[in-house]
Amino acid sequence: MRKPKLPLKRSKDSTYLSRDLKDNVEYYCMMLIPLALIFVFSYLPMSGIVIAFQNYSVGKPFFGKGVEWVGLEHFKTFVSSYYFPRILRNTLLMNIMCLVFGFWIPIVFAITLNEIRNSKFRKFTQTVSYMPNFISTVVVVGMFLSFIADDGIITQLLRLLGMEAKSLNTSQAAFPWYYTLLNIWKSFGWNSILFLASISSIDPTLYESADLDGATRMQKIRYITFPSMLPTIIIQLIFAMGGMLGSNSDMILLLYNSAVLETADVIGTYVYRETLMGGMYSYGTAAGLLMGLFSFTLVYIANRTARKHMDYSIW
Repeated sequence: MRKPKLPLKRSKDSTYLSRDLKDNVEYYCMMLIPLALIFVFSYLPMSGIVIAFQNYSVGKPFFGKGVEWVGLEHFKTFVSSYYFPRILRNTLLMNIMCLVFGFWIPIVFAITLNEIRNSKFRKFTQTVSYMPNFISTVVVVGMFLSFIADDGIITQLLRLLGMEAKSLNTSQAAFPWYYTLLNIWKSFGWNSILFLASISSIDPTLYESADLDGATRMQKIRYITFPSMLPTIIIQLIFAMGGMLGSNSDMILLLYNSAVLETADVIGTYVYRETLMGGMYSYGTAAGLLMGLFSFTLVYIANRTARKHMDYSIW
């Protein structure tokens, strides 16, 4: 008995692909612009990573004659820098504070919103919580700095309460705390959207069955709502672990000053000063690439741990 030739299978596959392309041509056309934007702004600039291994200056080519290759010299300089322990400590400290004090707030907020029975009040609360995310960081920081100045509202209120209050702008110990609080306030409402979406996908019959069994509201949250949210929580936690070496550098640049550099300077602000203000483009690229590799390592470890113990993971 003769076996069918391989080209027949390829012909069937090509027929299926052509039919699929014809049936979904509108969707593929819609994907062209986003894919082009991702390619132009995300993948093409990656060729600039090579300057981390060069002594690059503006006007020089990335490849060809005149390129001075230095290998891992900039990486060694960054790790052995006098400022490296300080910026690494500050970056980890502020991200750990945001993780410990801020990660659970969107989860609790989403569960609380889901339990509100008055739809108008729920929508109003949801809208108000989203608003800080759409306010410019420059505006938010400008208002906050005026509140904690010597004659600011917060400082004067503390004095009225009998406390010896002075401007928090120059307090090194206070900077990580008010950065964390400001960052949480600005983002918790927006971050709760994913958790609200996971709650809305829960089968209503589960709650109906729980009501028939006489379950209380807290029991339904514990045994139905929270377990249904767990995959989303784990995935968000993995991403948060990957961002441990990153910070909201824009906010920190607007908040900090020379008096609080000891506790406010992070990797992002240091790279900004050395790269854009100091013109050390190769050095800044090497620092960013090294932190990117460390972040990927953290994501990989967190993902593998979650897959092993919780059976939820990104890949």
